[in-house]
Amino acid sequence: MKTKMKRSLLVVLMLGTLIGYANENNTSTTVLDAKKVKVEFKSVKKGQTITINDENGSQVYNQKIENSGTYSRFFNLTALKNGIYTAELNKDYEILIKTFKVENGNVTFLSEENNKVFKPVIRNEENLVLISKIDFNNKPLNVVIYYKDEVILSETVNGNDILSRVYKLSETEKGNYKVVINTNNRMYIKDFSI
Repeated sequence: MKTKMKRSLLVVLMLGTLIGYANENNTSTTVLDAKKVKVEFKSVKKGQTITINDENGSQVYNQKIENSGTYSRFFNLTALKNGIYTAELNKDYEILIKTFKVENGNVTFLSEENNKVFKPVIRNEENLVLISKIDFNNKPLNVVIYYKDEVILSETVNGNDILSRVYKLSETEKGNYKVVINTNNRMYIKDFSI
């Protein structure tokens, strides 16, 4: 009964956060002379990161947010090679992604390619591991749990818009654990001890 209550509370909190973010216009971009780009994210927090990645996933720019509020910066992207890039704001529970194309030093934002990826929430309470994720694309969630660098569980979870799992670990096996989740071509890791 307690587990169902906790799971229900977690789902309600995640949906509340989702609805709050859905009602905000968190990003804007302005292209100035097709060479300089103003990228603006509203409601950022100190410690979040902005990255620019090329089409192979290699990071070409990374900056940690130093002040909460609105982040606004002009980027001169003329030095980038021709190709598709993403500007990503890595927040607590989501990643906001803006996709753009660089061609001969000119920048074009691909408005139809902008999206949002919700990160999985991984928590542990004593010997329980609670994992939940909002995913409107219904992508599989690959979960691997390690104990002392050995795989003790590997599972692929397919589900609806909201994926939720609770794993019970042995109460006698004290030590360091690691949870690795792969979904949407991204990896999320949480280390903890019991």
